[in-house]
Amino acid sequence: MAEPRAPFVTLAEIQARHPRELAVLAADETTRQVDPVRVEAACADVSSEIRAILAARYTGEDLDRLDAESRSVLRLYAIDMALYRVALSFGRQTEAIQVRYTTAVKRLEGIATGRGALNFEGGGASAPAGEPTTSGSPNEVVIDAPERLFTRRRFGGAG
Repeated sequence: MAEPRAPFVTLAEIQARHPRELAVLAADETTRQVDPVRVEAACADVSSEIRAILAARYTGEDLDRLDAESRSVLRLYAIDMALYRVALSFGRQTEAIQVRYTTAVKRLEGIATGRGALNFEGGGASAPAGEPTTSGSPNEVVIDAPERLFTRRRFGGAG
């Protein structure tokens, strides 16, 4: 069985960026403390959702090789999406949280369709199965063509 992939966001990262909002949205009804189990479950669900959206363009292995900047961009989207899921699980959803979630999903869909890009450590995204891999950005045009058959040199011309 494959090892689970690292989430794009953790409870600690949400806590660091939005402590008050997390305290209001994720407080357990009886203890009034942030429920870490529900928040971590939301983080895992959101990470799966992000991977599913980006699968239209990137493989799981590609997403494991994200550079720090691209990972931080996905973390921002994951935070908004996780707060939405946490709010839903506690019955505390607001319109503002839903708008942030919808915006994050639309931006991810934009990346998946090529209106944005992610960068990777060690070069570009991997090629589909059976195709050679290349280096560079996933938006870089790369032409891999066979050697020319008809050249001046082959037909006795100068060249």
